Amino acid sequence: MNMHGFMTPADQAPEPETGPAERVWTWIRTRRYFFGLVVLPSLLVALYLFAYASDQYESEAHFLVRSANSTVVPSTGVSAALSLVTGSSGQNEAMSVADYLTSHDAVDRLRQTDNIVQRFRRPGVDILSRLWSDNPSPERLLRYYHKQVHVKYNTETGITVVKVHSFRPQDSYDIARRLIEIGEQRVNTMNARSLNDAIANSRRQLAEAENALAISDAQMTAFRRNRGDIDPQASGAAQIGLVSALSAELSKTRAQLNAMGGMISPSSPQYRALAAHVQALQAQVNAQSGRLVGGSGAIANDISGYQALQLRREFLAKRYEAAAVSLEKAREQALQQQLYLVRVVDANLPVKAMFPERWRILLTVVISLLLVYSIGWLIVAGVREHAS
Repeated sequence: MNMHGFMTPADQAPEPETGPAERVWTWIRTRRYFFGLVVLPSLLVALYLFAYASDQYESEAHFLVRSANSTVVPSTGVSAALSLVTGSSGQNEAMSVADYLTSHDAVDRLRQTDNIVQRFRRPGVDILSRLWSDNPSPERLLRYYHKQVHVKYNTETGITVVKVHSFRPQDSYDIARRLIEIGEQRVNTMNARSLNDAIANSRRQLAEAENALAISDAQMTAFRRNRGDIDPQASGAAQIGLVSALSAELSKTRAQLNAMGGMISPSSPQYRALAAHVQALQAQVNAQSGRLVGGSGAIANDISGYQALQLRREFLAKRYEAAAVSLEKAREQALQQQLYLVRVVDANLPVKAMFPERWRILLTVVISLLLVYSIGWLIVAGVREHAS
């Protein structure tokens, strides 16, 4: 008995048997959207990652920017909230240094002194990973630099982490060390600017006091030359002593003359000689007293002008001393606020290529494509169900 005839109606021809290749092709064709959207792109990504993508080496360095008088403040509670608002000691400067290392200025310095363009265009590097142009514009170079160099400041620890990716271990090491040097130079520039700003006002006050004191000294010198007296006060004291001595001698001589007048005749030679001596002493007292207080050239006038100049000079000298002390204090305070870049972890010379992370990238691509395909399948199924 023919089993085929039993199982198959008489008016229906049996289906031809298909080979394995045709069955596989039929299975693929029925799932062509899955293969086109998921399998094929995944295979292309895997082919690029494992057969064409160039190895990249990472060099990492850590540094800390702090001031000489900075203290460790807990980064929790109210202290953390205040530090976020006002910025802790050295925090703003550390953030500015981290920002500078990713700026046009840093990239331009690396381009001029470290051949960064040539380092990112090494022979044998795949076209998708390398820097395309040998003379890129600053904007294009900066975008590529941000892909290869990562600078991150940790607000909790205050440590800045620098990570450099390149296609040779030595290149990554050299760029990382150079970035630390650029950060140190930036800190030194900030210190110099801060020091100049802090002591600029005190330095200006000191210069003004010094100039005023020099003018006062010049005025005193001119006064002495015009008066012909180096120290009118000393001259006045000497003149007063001279007048006092002459007055004492005059009083003594007059007393002798009065005593003699009671014993001898005023017409006697001795009496006349003593009287002439009294007159001479009186003339000297009048003359010396007139030099002391009388007339426009009197010593009293010189003393008055000299005392005014001397008083002004003493005031300016004290002002100069106060300005000098203020400048020294300002300099000390500025030095206490100086910043220092501390190398917490120096740049390392990588040995093994850690990038690109091929399996992670491939897995991410596959999962993303599966999600896209699933969402599309659900949308199409919903549309068909709604249409039916």
